[in-house]
Amino acid sequence: MIFMRLLVCGGMGFIGSNYIRQVLEKGDSSRVTNLDALKYGSNPANLAGIEDERYAFIEGDISDYSLVSELIKEADAVINFAAETHVDRSISAPEAFLQSNVVGVFTILEALRKENPEARMIQISTDEVYGDISEGSFRETDAIRPSSPYSASKAAADAFVLGYARTYGLDASITRCTNNYGPYQFPEKLIPKAIIRLAKSLKVPIYGSGTNVRDWIYVSDHCRAVEVVLKKGEPGEVYNVSADEEKTNREVAGEILEIMGKDESRLEQVEDRPGHDLRYSLDSSKIRGLGWKPEKSFEEGLRDTVGWYLKNEEWWRPLADERTLHPAPWKLAW
Repeated sequence: MIFMRLLVCGGMGFIGSNYIRQVLEKGDSSRVTNLDALKYGSNPANLAGIEDERYAFIEGDISDYSLVSELIKEADAVINFAAETHVDRSISAPEAFLQSNVVGVFTILEALRKENPEARMIQISTDEVYGDISEGSFRETDAIRPSSPYSASKAAADAFVLGYARTYGLDASITRCTNNYGPYQFPEKLIPKAIIRLAKSLKVPIYGSGTNVRDWIYVSDHCRAVEVVLKKGEPGEVYNVSADEEKTNREVAGEILEIMGKDESRLEQVEDRPGHDLRYSLDSSKIRGLGWKPEKSFEEGLRDTVGWYLKNEEWWRPLADERTLHPAPWKLAW
């Protein structure tokens, strides 16, 4: 099946906006409707300058059944990027994560079941649902052990997707990806925060010892993985997405310092957040069997990312307030 009409939920966010740009740049006949509630992680500037008759934006919440059901009637496929994603915020204000990440996904599933059960769905999940792992890598069949309100809400959403695929026969799949980075990422996240704070002559905060390990993937590689699962993935299946680029937080910060010509005196150790997972690692052999693999190395991607933020101060300056750049945002009352 060729997916002509795509409903992208959360398309004004970091990964969703990169995905929409990628789809439109292909130049085929796919049409994209972007449904986004324009909450704090969304930014209309992410898609500024797009004037394409194949693209339409609708402001709205995925928890609004009447709106979602009408849009789903006209869609061949739904890709759900919409989510509250900031772990630090989930610690201090978890209720919003339940509403967006669980009730919102349930609403999409119900609309599909009742209005368009033949449509394809891709739920964008996270490696964090597995919890941390000291050695080896998680496979899709491993048990999930979420460690934060954020990852718990994403795990619950995954369970609903798999349950609806089995019970109602919905054509729904899940992707679970490692840490993304690249253009248009909200300044609260480690890499853009480090770049922006250094550009503002501030120190880079490192949680605890800085030995927490993440596998980093450039956002365009993740977007290509979503496209592969959309076209080749099986209903009721989960696909891990990883780049085999594991780095400690301190190593990531160190590479940014080197690119920007700074030394380690610009690092600042701060109190670790509660429940901070030590290491995430995914085995992505399943999706690689569908023909996908990452194209950009961490070194190349990080240099491109630093360059993008330094050249696009007009994009990040309205977002980079004291709260967003706070050294320990989990302590704030959001």
